[in-house]
Amino acid sequence: MTIDNEDQLEKLRAVGNLVARTLAAMGAALEPGMTTRELDDLGRSLLEAEGARSAPELTYDFPGATCISVGPDCAHGIPGDTVIKAGDLINIDVSAELDGFFGDTGASFSVPPTTRRVERLCRDGRRAMWAGIRAVRPGGRLNEIGRQIEAFADKNGYSLVRNLASHGVGRSLHDEPKEIPTWREPRDRRVITEGLVFTIEPFLSLGADWVEELDDGWTLRPPGREATVQYEHTLVATRNGPLVLTLA
Repeated sequence: MTIDNEDQLEKLRAVGNLVARTLAAMGAALEPGMTTRELDDLGRSLLEAEGARSAPELTYDFPGATCISVGPDCAHGIPGDTVIKAGDLINIDVSAELDGFFGDTGASFSVPPTTRRVERLCRDGRRAMWAGIRAVRPGGRLNEIGRQIEAFADKNGYSLVRNLASHGVGRSLHDEPKEIPTWREPRDRRVITEGLVFTIEPFLSLGADWVEELDDGWTLRPPGREATVQYEHTLVATRNGPLVLTLA
């Protein structure tokens, strides 16, 4: 969506802040021995306490309030009886609707002890996301975001998953513009307009450039089981640069 007025911005700020705080609380609660359902229950309680609704449940009838993926799974994992263990790589994606507006954020967490390689992957996953965020300016091209993320990935020896993309958000969970690549896509000539609301969410990997859907119809996993992380913010393109809505 494109913001028309200050009231819309304030409502987007409210839901963005809520999903950010929920994600931070879930990440802080992660510990070996808990199940992904217990972690999801925490997320649900935090969202519902402020009158919000789970966006994946509302939009797609997803079987959980949040998406929780345990590596090698990297996206759209269904909360359940899976027990979190030391050394796991966990992705949590939190999105919600509040007062008619949607916010979307996500992050990957390593459960200690983990290898230095995985710790570096998590650190660089955030850096890749911010490389894309810094490229946002009204009048610029959407494909500059992917160009900057790909340049970072190539320089640091990573691959990018290329069948998962960023997207518009605001009045719906997946709004216009659709499918914003987080890799260089020269054929994409779309321009960033002032007030445009969208996510940036690269999937940085130790070798994977594709994910496949598992038999549950939701969970996504690299065929080679390569470690993969995702970090995501919702932002608005303003004349002063990107305004990130999902900072806790």
